[in-house]
Amino acid sequence: MSILIDETMKVVIQGITGREGSARAQLMKDYGTNVVAGVTPGRKGQVVHGVPVYDTVREAWEVEGPIDVSVIFIPAALVRDAAMEALDAGVKTLVIVPDRVPVYDVLEISKRAAQVGARFIGPNTLGVISPGKAVLGMIGGKARSAREWFLPGRVGVTSRSGGMTSAISYYLSRAGIGLSTIVHVGGDSVVGTPHPEVVRLFEHDDRTDAVVMFGEIGGSQEERVADLIERGEFTKPLIAYIGGAKAKSGTRFSHAGAIIEGGRGTHEGKVKRLREVGAHVVDDFDSIPDVARKLLGSPNGAAHARG
Repeated sequence: MSILIDETMKVVIQGITGREGSARAQLMKDYGTNVVAGVTPGRKGQVVHGVPVYDTVREAWEVEGPIDVSVIFIPAALVRDAAMEALDAGVKTLVIVPDRVPVYDVLEISKRAAQVGARFIGPNTLGVISPGKAVLGMIGGKARSAREWFLPGRVGVTSRSGGMTSAISYYLSRAGIGLSTIVHVGGDSVVGTPHPEVVRLFEHDDRTDAVVMFGEIGGSQEERVADLIERGEFTKPLIAYIGGAKAKSGTRFSHAGAIIEGGRGTHEGKVKRLREVGAHVVDDFDSIPDVARKLLGSPNGAAHARG
C-alpha cells in the first residue's frame, strides 16, 4: 500500500500537448505510472509518448474507463476550469502543478472537491512519488534520476518546499533509508492537502513506519500536525525540520506560503509546539538521516515508538 498513488491507478494528464505536459508525461510513463490518457481541447486524436489525447476528461473517462488521478499542466488562469472539469467527470485526486493560481480559484476548487469527496495536491507542487511504483508531476525530473535518487522503503516525506522535498528524500535514500511516499504539498498560502492531511494518510498506511516533515514559517500547518499528535490521531514517529529560523515579521521565505504576518507562523512557535507533543525536531538539516536511523529498528524496518 502507498498513499495517493501506486502503479495500478489510472492517470490522465490535462495539458499533455504543451511543452511541460509532454515532458512530464515522458517522466511518468518511463517511471511506470499508469498514464492512460491526455487531455487538450481541440487535440483529440493526437498521441503523446504513446498516450492518446482527448478533448475532455469526460471523453477520456468514457473511452478508457474510470480515471483515478488527473495531473494538471495548464496555465494558472485556466486551472480552475480544468480542475472543475476533472472533478465533475468523477476524478477523485488532482495534482495541480502550476504556481500563481489565483487564491479565489483555489478556494472554489477546494469547495467543489469537498462536495464530491475528492482531494487535490498543490497548487505550486512538484507532485507525489511512491518510489518503485509511480510518480505524479515532476519529482525527479527524469525516470532514471527518480529511480536512482529515491529508494523504496518505509519512511514517508511531506514537505512545503519543492527543493527540500527532493533533497530530504535524496539524503535519506543515500543513507540507506527507503521511502514509502514523497509528497510536496505545494508552496502557496492555500493548498488542497496540507501537512495535517498528509500525515493522516501516513497514519493509516501500513507501509509507513515514520514520517519526515519539512515545515516553514507562515501559516499553521505544522501546529495543526502537533494538534493531531496531541489528540492521538497521529501516533508514528515524526521528524521535523522548520525552515526560516532567521526570518522576521513580514519576511517571505522562498515562496508565497512561507511568510510571517502579525507575529503568527514563526519558526520559534512551530518548533516549540512540535517539541511539546514529542516530535523529533532537528535544528540541523544534515542530521535528519541520523535521527531517522535511530528511530528505525533497521534501515527499512519497523520504527520504534515515539519517546
